[in-house]
Amino acid sequence: MFNVGDRVVYPMHGAGVIEAIEEKEILGERHTYYVMKLPIGDMKVMIPTDNVLGIGLRGVINRSQVERVYDILRDQKSKMSTNWNRRYRANLEKIKSGDIFEVAEVVRNLAIRDREKGLSTGERKMLDNARQILVSELVLAQGIKEDEANSLLDAMLA
Repeated sequence: MFNVGDRVVYPMHGAGVIEAIEEKEILGERHTYYVMKLPIGDMKVMIPTDNVLGIGLRGVINRSQVERVYDILRDQKSKMSTNWNRRYRANLEKIKSGDIFEVAEVVRNLAIRDREKGLSTGERKMLDNARQILVSELVLAQGIKEDEANSLLDAMLA
């Protein structure tokens, strides 16, 4: 499905590049894995190739989709529950989906909430995680550096 050198997104972890496809024996069974290097955090992840669809591994967005992400971030409309627990669960589901547009919504909504009322520790951590996922994909989609992607994001959310 994917090849070495492909830029992919692993939900909840972010975007990276497949560096290798390796076969490993675990508990007496041989399995094939994608070895993915995440540029942010300099981490490597092994993803079983037979579970790619279940995990939600997908290719990095294209340039026109980057513009749609930026439109979402610039939009000041925010529909969120006032109940902390419901809001947290809804945002977590959006992040877990792996859909970059939903992750962008979470970043935008939590940034707006932070400006207006502040965030709890849990929501602050969620915002940081969602931002990292978003930035990692923008870095690969646009071929820019992490600090440049963070600056763009800050400007749009201001």
